[in-house]
Amino acid sequence: MARLGQVDRRILYLAIAVAVVGILFRPLGLRIPVTDEVRRVYDAIEELPARTPILISFDFGAPSMPELYPMTVAVVRHCFRRDLRVLGLGLLPEGASIGAEVLDSVADEMGRVYGVDYVHLGYKPQIEAAILGMGEDIVRVFPRDFRSQPTAEYPVMDGIENYRDIPLMVGFASGTEMVLWIQYAGARYGQRIVSGAAAVMATVFYPYLDSGQIEGLIPGLRGASEYEQLIGMTGRASRGMDAQSVAHLLIIGCIILGNVGYLASRSRRGEG
Repeated sequence: MARLGQVDRRILYLAIAVAVVGILFRPLGLRIPVTDEVRRVYDAIEELPARTPILISFDFGAPSMPELYPMTVAVVRHCFRRDLRVLGLGLLPEGASIGAEVLDSVADEMGRVYGVDYVHLGYKPQIEAAILGMGEDIVRVFPRDFRSQPTAEYPVMDGIENYRDIPLMVGFASGTEMVLWIQYAGARYGQRIVSGAAAVMATVFYPYLDSGQIEGLIPGLRGASEYEQLIGMTGRASRGMDAQSVAHLLIIGCIILGNVGYLASRSRRGEG
C-alpha cells in the first residue's frame, strides 16, 4: 500500500489520456439531469408549428467551438426535425462561416433543401445597425445571401419581412454579442429570444433569463449535452461530458489512492 504514493506521475497522465480517448470513441451514454433553462430552449422550439420561420445567429469563433459547435448542431437538428424554416446568419466573420458549415452538414444529413427549408443570410458588420435594420426589413439588410444569390427569391423567405414574422430567435455567442440582440431585437421589437453561450459567459446571461428577456439558455458543454439528451442524440457534447466525467473520477481515485499510500507509509514508519 505504501508504494501507491510512489507511482510515476507519467503513468497517471497516460491512464487519463487513454481513458479520455477511449470514451470519446466509445461513449458511455451517461445520463445527466436536464436543467430548467435548457429544457425551456427545447420547449420553445418544440411548440412551434411546422414551417414556422426561426432565426439562428452564429456569433462565435474557433476558440469557442468545443462548447458552442455541439449545441448549434443539436438545435439545428431539432429545428429541421420540427420542419421549421431556418434563417441563419452571423454577425462575426468566423461565425458566419461556421454557421454555413453547420447548416449545410445537418441539412445534407436530414435531406433538407437550401432555399426551401433553410437559408444562410450571410455576414454583416456593424452589429447594432444590422440588428435594428432587420426589425424593419430583413431583405434590405441582407439583399444577397451567403452564396451571393438574391435573398428574396428563395421560397423559404415567403411571408417574412421582419421580426414580426419570426416567432423565435436563437443566438449562440462566445461574448457579449447576445446582449445586443436582447437590447435591440428583444427590447425594441419584442423578439422572443433563447440563447446558447460559452460556460464562462453564461453567468452574464442569467439575469436576462431571470428577468424574462431571454426565455431559455444552453450554458456550455454540459448544457449542450443536456440538449442532445432531450432530442435523443449522442453527439460531441455527450461524448465530451462522458470523457470529462471519467477523467474526473480517475483524478479523484488517484487522490484517494495517493492519500491511502501516504497514510500507509506513515504507519510503517511509526511501527519502525
